[in-house]
Amino acid sequence: MNLNNLKVPKMPGGGALPALLKIGVIGGLGLYGVANSLYNVDGGHRAIVFNRILGIKDKVYSEGTHLMIPWFERPIIYDVRARPHLVESTSGSRDLQMVKIGLRVLTRPKSTQLTEIYRTLGENYNERVLPSIIHETLKAVVAQYNASQLITQRENVSKEIRKILTERAAYFNIQLD
Repeated sequence: MNLNNLKVPKMPGGGALPALLKIGVIGGLGLYGVANSLYNVDGGHRAIVFNRILGIKDKVYSEGTHLMIPWFERPIIYDVRARPHLVESTSGSRDLQMVKIGLRVLTRPKSTQLTEIYRTLGENYNERVLPSIIHETLKAVVAQYNASQLITQRENVSKEIRKILTERAAYFNIQLD
């Protein structure tokens, strides 16, 4: 057998199919990268960005479409609209009678302090902080009044609860409406 006379079929060096396949793969990867580098912040929301290398960025992003680096950055979107929280608490009055009080509080985070809220409290800040400060405030204020005074001086009790709650919530960068 003579190897010099052996005919080997030639492989095509190119063609339309491999070129289209390369363009399709490169285009698909490019489209995937562009689609994952954009995020939207809806009205009434704000966003902060977590970078895997640097941590939380200090900038707070408002409504609109924003850019990020895919796989290295992740947006954390907060709702900054006022939301109601209904709390019922049973506490003792000054004359040792048990009083059941319901309270409706409208709260929202301070949008300029979202990075600090995320660093200290996390994404579910309202579930961690609000119930405890509301119950604490209600018990402290109700304990100063008799059961009859709670009814007759309702407006003063309400103002005092609001004042103390506003001060306590401000410590955690939460606003009361």
